[in-house]
Amino acid sequence: MDAPTPIDLDTWPRRQHFEHYRRLVPCTYSMTVELDVTAFTAALRASRRKSYIAQVWALATVVNRHDEFRMCLTASGDPAVWPVVHPAFTVLNAERETFACVWAPYDPDFGRFHDVAAPLLAEHGAATEFFPQGTLPPNAFDVSSLPWASFTGFDLHIRDAWDHLAPIFTLGRYVERDERVLLPLALQVHHAAADGFHSARLVNELQALVTDPTWLEETPKP
Repeated sequence: MDAPTPIDLDTWPRRQHFEHYRRLVPCTYSMTVELDVTAFTAALRASRRKSYIAQVWALATVVNRHDEFRMCLTASGDPAVWPVVHPAFTVLNAERETFACVWAPYDPDFGRFHDVAAPLLAEHGAATEFFPQGTLPPNAFDVSSLPWASFTGFDLHIRDAWDHLAPIFTLGRYVERDERVLLPLALQVHHAAADGFHSARLVNELQALVTDPTWLEETPKP
């Protein structure tokens, strides 16, 4: 695993913003949006690939495009950026009504990512440990899914989490409205890492990714 690269504070445009929201007014914020996933769900119906894994990959793809969503803190408390971050996502044990948290290494090729991540759902669907793979890598970010309910607002209240700069995502149940399929998505962000501009850009890029889901197409094997 490559080490994170420290940010050059002397040239970083957000230095004052980081220091303000890290030390003077430490805060996080959340936003909930509805993604239009009409084309995305139609493509999935014609595919053997799993909806949840496709959602996780799409999130990981847009997260990995931007430094502000790959941030962490060095031992001295200074900001740094991981070269890549990996999604950690929940798997339900329906019998116990508990969930496990598993992770898969991000791969920019969706097919390769799916081949690694999808088996984790079956492998750990009966897990009794919270982290059946052991400790998560430090360059992981969290994705949770609530496929039993749609929502228009979702907030996490994390005590003493001012050192947690990674974004946290929560996905809801698909809902149909006006002949469109919508997916609720909640995003929790540390304000020291990203502003509303950055979060809106991430959401817009995610919308573009699911609007043109050609990446879901399976390439025939020779």
